[in-house]
Amino acid sequence: MAEPVQRPTDEPLNRWGRWKAPEYPKRGSGPDGLRLVAGSAVLGLVVAAGAVLAAGPWDSGQRKAERDRAAVSQSAGGAHHEGTAPDGPAPAPSAPVVMKALGASSGLTSPAGARSLETALAPLLDTPALGSVRTAVVVDTATGKQLYARGAATQMTPASTVKIATTAAALSALGPAHRIATTVRLSPDSRTLTLVGGGDPTLDKGALRALAADTARSLRDGGTGQVRLTYDTSRYSGPALHPIGPNENIAPVSALMADEGRLDGSDKGPALRTTDPAGDAARTFADLLGEAGVDTRSAPSSGRAVAGSRTVATHLSKPLSDLVERALTNSDNDIAEGLARQTALKAGEPASFAGSRRAVTARLKALGLPLAGARLSDGSGLDRADKVTAGLLARLLALAAGPDHPELRPVLTGLPIAGFSGTLGDRYSATSPATGLIRAKTGTLTGVNSLAGTAVDAQGRLLAFAFLASGTTSPEEAEASLDTLATTLTEGTP
Repeated sequence: MAEPVQRPTDEPLNRWGRWKAPEYPKRGSGPDGLRLVAGSAVLGLVVAAGAVLAAGPWDSGQRKAERDRAAVSQSAGGAHHEGTAPDGPAPAPSAPVVMKALGASSGLTSPAGARSLETALAPLLDTPALGSVRTAVVVDTATGKQLYARGAATQMTPASTVKIATTAAALSALGPAHRIATTVRLSPDSRTLTLVGGGDPTLDKGALRALAADTARSLRDGGTGQVRLTYDTSRYSGPALHPIGPNENIAPVSALMADEGRLDGSDKGPALRTTDPAGDAARTFADLLGEAGVDTRSAPSSGRAVAGSRTVATHLSKPLSDLVERALTNSDNDIAEGLARQTALKAGEPASFAGSRRAVTARLKALGLPLAGARLSDGSGLDRADKVTAGLLARLLALAAGPDHPELRPVLTGLPIAGFSGTLGDRYSATSPATGLIRAKTGTLTGVNSLAGTAVDAQGRLLAFAFLASGTTSPEEAEASLDTLATTLTEGTP
């Protein structure tokens, strides 16, 4: 079952509807920094609606300072990176001042006990709406202490919450500043032009138009005349079809595609997809080359770039941090599978479902996460063979919130905001006490519902949580029950 997605645009949509990728406020590190985020979440209720309407969640450079810090400390990225800044932001004021100004409790260092969380959460987990098996873990991100657990080590089908693991692995492997290149190469005899897919899942018609213009300019400068156009998808291997088969929730996975292979002009949700994303992208590129004055002899054909070819034009994707945020906010399956393959390439594995599974698993293991029995069959969560634990997801979120891995921070900033963005935009009302205080990734398959993310509790702590349920019969009732569980974390406990 597909998850609804929402994303803002700043221009009328067309077949190739283009839009910007997210940027979020910078954060401090350590407990004070985490608590400042908690206080800021409360304060954000006052200004969030205006800010979202004015800019959308992806528009500015507010996250640049922390991204630069992560890029400096992260040397695992690939060939394409942004520049870095020498210094990070000055230390932020402590959260108690912020919370006191808002009239909140100043007892930030007096966490609720395990017994009170047990009292609050246990009956909610036992509701029939959550099906036959329910697991839950809650972790204090500042201390790493596990505050609550039920079935923490039980393997569950996570649905789209597995994107948390996929995106964290990609960030850890490549760094948040990494960009994915799509190139155009010219053969040594100047007779064959090749569009080489690098695996950018966000490539669109606008990017292809810019590539065509740059290519035409380079050919004119070199005195090149008519050329033959080919396209190269060899960067990826293995089956292109997801194990679930042809599906409106995902296009065939290819190193070259434009606008996620959508055929109906949509930019979100399920859509009719092309069966030949690479061929369609190449044909669009050929038309754009013609508009730019380059004469191609015939329709483009599939083939690798000729040995000795030189690059005449390059398009770089947005930084990986932006792709991660877009994948999480919108539960974008195509981006998630692309990020899994980029992780595989970095690890020297084939860019296939199998290679991605091995690479993502190895990267998460290197982060010290509990992976016993886990199976990451795909990057998107569409595969029911995926198995993870609530403990893994909660620990991963806590790791992303901590000071030791700033490169993982986009995992948190990309999570949908309750009542405001992405797949949580319409799941919390304006009057809900949890609106703006919960950021979480949703997961939905038939009979499977999950929610994993962060919540700000009544004492200002940032809590990481994961609630996984299977055997559900009503997705609406299951989602409402999961939302109530998360809301309970923000309200405090008896």
